[in-house]
Amino acid sequence: MSTDNGTLTMIFKPSALDSAEEVVLGKIDELKRQLAFAVSPKRWFGLLRRNTFARAIQGSNSIEGYNISIDDAIAAVEGEEPLDPKTENWLANVGYRRAMTLVLQKAEAAHFKYSTEFLNSLHYMMLEYDLTKHPGNWRQGPIFVRNSNTDEIVYEGPPAEELPDLMDELVDELNEGRSGDVVVEAAMAHLNYVMIHPHSDGNGRMGRCLQTLVLARAGTVHPIFASIEEYLGRNTGDYYAVLGEVGAGSWQPERDTKPWIRFSLTAYFRQASTLLERTRYYAAVFEACEYLADNQGLDSRMAYALADAAIGYKVRNATYRPNADVSQKTATRDLSDLVSLGLLVKKGKKRGTFYIRSDTLAALVAKITPPRRVPDPFESLP
Repeated sequence: MSTDNGTLTMIFKPSALDSAEEVVLGKIDELKRQLAFAVSPKRWFGLLRRNTFARAIQGSNSIEGYNISIDDAIAAVEGEEPLDPKTENWLANVGYRRAMTLVLQKAEAAHFKYSTEFLNSLHYMMLEYDLTKHPGNWRQGPIFVRNSNTDEIVYEGPPAEELPDLMDELVDELNEGRSGDVVVEAAMAHLNYVMIHPHSDGNGRMGRCLQTLVLARAGTVHPIFASIEEYLGRNTGDYYAVLGEVGAGSWQPERDTKPWIRFSLTAYFRQASTLLERTRYYAAVFEACEYLADNQGLDSRMAYALADAAIGYKVRNATYRPNADVSQKTATRDLSDLVSLGLLVKKGKKRGTFYIRSDTLAALVAKITPPRRVPDPFESLP
């Protein structure tokens, strides 16, 4: 395959967009502007940012079967110990959090350049907990992706000897931004990484992480709100199906990428819309909790614990402190006071102690309209 100027190309290229896809891209641009305004620093921003980051980490790892609770994902984000025992699932999520933290830092780096060594370093951070998976190195032989239910081979990656040239071309495309719209560019980076399958393990996580980096570096919204990994975690079957449709079992970069691009546009639209809905919900819950705290004569900072519990999370001393900006001793006293007032319910013992919402708090939040389901952006188009 070659470009208009005759340059030989070896990786997947984006298919031309049709009018419907252009319309959805316009909707995405408008959503990004709305979301940028909605998440501009507010009192509850820390809660939303932390929980969104946790959902992205949890979502991406769940696709590979590394499942942890949302509360343990929050603990991973905060650098705290999990409520459940440490397992390989926990280590995988912590590794991914480290890699994503680097991605968020590089999102705003003025002179950043993509490189194969950067990608290998990112891979090492994800999988350093298991050296048998060769973190930070390209695979040295063939690779086959199997259906976990049937053990059937569903995809074979390109030969190992082709990896250096393929990854060099991918890096060049990322640095030059040849795919036009950044949402398409990010989608193609993800697709090519997964299809090249350059590592012996962790290729899906790397592809999703790379897509987040490309989106985050485009700006407009806070980097953590650029990720679609939560959506992919909720729609794993559709995600695997479209990769299977485009990949067709083996390395065939000449295949049509339109199904993947349309899937990615849908994912970005629905995730951004979900986040916009969630910002409205968080604002309403936090305002109600501030009002409740004021009526009880409590310090306004306690609204952070009340809001977290009201939304349905387990509140821990360690996860309350950063948002309330208080010491461990003050956090312990605040949480104890909320239990005494019947607003929180204490569970667990010692390091496993956490707090959940009481019936009183549950009744308060039940009056607030939850986030609405977001439709497929292509459904209403001709």
